[in-house]
Amino acid sequence: MKLYRIFRALFRGYFTVANRYEVIGADHIPAQGSVMLCSNHISNWDPMLIGSGANRTVHYMAKSELFKIPVFNKLITAWGAFPVNRGAGDRQSLRVALQVLEDGKCMGLFPEGHRSKTGELGEGQTGVAFFALRSNCVVIPVAIVGSYRLFRKVRIAYGKPLDLSRYREGKSSKETLTQVTQEIMSAIGELQKANRMEVPKR
Repeated sequence: MKLYRIFRALFRGYFTVANRYEVIGADHIPAQGSVMLCSNHISNWDPMLIGSGANRTVHYMAKSELFKIPVFNKLITAWGAFPVNRGAGDRQSLRVALQVLEDGKCMGLFPEGHRSKTGELGEGQTGVAFFALRSNCVVIPVAIVGSYRLFRKVRIAYGKPLDLSRYREGKSSKETLTQVTQEIMSAIGELQKANRMEVPKR
């Protein structure tokens, strides 16, 4: 925990100098209880940025191969990452992530499942809806806007918690999971539009 705070301070310093980073809506993140931060995904820097803007320890799923790299495995563990064995199928991923939320922790998730090469928001995978409904966690949409290019501004906006209570009353059918996923992705998209910045002229 102490090492995490040190890393967060270092990343905040870096993003402040390198990207003039701006944080909006961090007060929307509950100080306690299970929370899922659902963000668009544009760079490998995204987990560091999301964690830098939040005042809670944010946990992430990371492929187990990364934890076999000496030194690096300790660094990503200190930053809140936990291993997921992709070869074992989706079930193991679900169990590990659900346990994080059931323990009342904060988890960062990228519903698209991969980085966007264009910066445009893609389709979300229904796993995000499964976590949201099964864990009964607070779901916060997150939008990363801008560029990580040196001295280009980047903004991270945390939206208000989504009200998914109407979906939690019945069974989590495939249709329900699709609807919840679409609602989460729509909220991320709206947050992107609301915080869009002008691209500086060259």
